[in-house]
Amino acid sequence: MYTPAHFREDELAAQHEIIRAARLCNLVSQTGDGLIATPLPMLLDPAEEPLGTLYGHFARANPHWKQLSDGEALAIFMGPDAYVSPAWYATKAETGKVVPTWNYVAVHAYGPVEIFDDAERLRDVVSRLSDLHEAPRAAPWAVADAPADYISGMLKGIVGLRLPIARLEGKRKLSQNRTDADRAGVAEGLAASGDPMDRAVGDLIK
Repeated sequence: MYTPAHFREDELAAQHEIIRAARLCNLVSQTGDGLIATPLPMLLDPAEEPLGTLYGHFARANPHWKQLSDGEALAIFMGPDAYVSPAWYATKAETGKVVPTWNYVAVHAYGPVEIFDDAERLRDVVSRLSDLHEAPRAAPWAVADAPADYISGMLKGIVGLRLPIARLEGKRKLSQNRTDADRAGVAEGLAASGDPMDRAVGDLIK
């Protein structure tokens, strides 16, 4: 990922927070049929390996997992993003020398992928994923709420993946290369948007 110094996010805790907030990633790998990408919800275990470890699962019918090579896979986690109009820059009124751009937050996690289909490991992964995303609900659903034989049958339809992170790239492109006045104009413009993601980027700029 192209990351100029003023946009780079190198702090591990901040990179992990972006991963957690993104929740869904695109897992990309090189296969015999070329590049393949699969959208996957992933669970981050920060205590495993120096940079953390990602867990998730494929549908067993998805051919992607069967074609994973011994090389690296790339998990792309996108945070909020927003179009930035040059009309919001104070510089527009001063010189007119402005163009549109896009602000966004992203983390790329690289590492080898281990595939597993042990029932207990799979149950642990789907339980942890469910607990993570059900936690905000007033009455969270849990894997244990479903009949055990039903869950056992469902587990046969998936395979698990473990990706120990070997390398992380973080980026926060939030108008850091603009003047304070331009940044304030962008934050104000995004705050006025009806799109919640635009407003989320505006809050990050502030």
